[in-house]
Amino acid sequence: MTGHVTVVDHPLVQHKLTLMRERETSTAVFRQLLREISQLLAYEITRELDMTTRRIETPLCPMDAPVLAGKKLALISILRAGNGLLDGVLELIPSARVGFVGLYRDEETLQPVQYYFKVPEELEDRLVIALDPMLATGNSSAAAVDLLKKAGATNIRFMCLLAAPEGIETMRQAHPDVPIVTASIDERLNEKGYIVPGLGDAGDRMFGTK
Repeated sequence: MTGHVTVVDHPLVQHKLTLMRERETSTAVFRQLLREISQLLAYEITRELDMTTRRIETPLCPMDAPVLAGKKLALISILRAGNGLLDGVLELIPSARVGFVGLYRDEETLQPVQYYFKVPEELEDRLVIALDPMLATGNSSAAAVDLLKKAGATNIRFMCLLAAPEGIETMRQAHPDVPIVTASIDERLNEKGYIVPGLGDAGDRMFGTK
């Protein structure tokens, strides 16, 4: 990855994101679009994986063919909304190890509160991809990366659907070594810490809880 933030401006990503933003989009369609867009974002965030070769036999001849090197990736879902991205990325990388970081945002202070943490072993030897659809204030994301680093992770990338400038700046200051891949950098946060124009609460829209 090069640079701190990569915006994936592929036409399919942008089209699907527009459909997700629309108020009238149903829970089922929103969930399906999130699964599809997560695979397209995962394609970008895994662009520079380490490779090696393995001797194989094609139907015609032997060859040295490229394969992924090193330990299996670790996908870390920042609960609960991160699970929507996780499902799609796992379809693309089914051998990945999976972990979960449970954080909720205190609605008055907008600060993250931890309630769960379970991640794969040997994070120091894995590429770790943290997943959360919304990078809003950046407080929860930065706190999650803090926890992953304490657990040994040294090669971390962050994947989100939408990012606010405020969240990008929070992450840049807290974790300048963590590249961010997103589908859009939106305009701003509102007084409640929601991304504008955004798409509302990703967890509520994904799970149909509001």
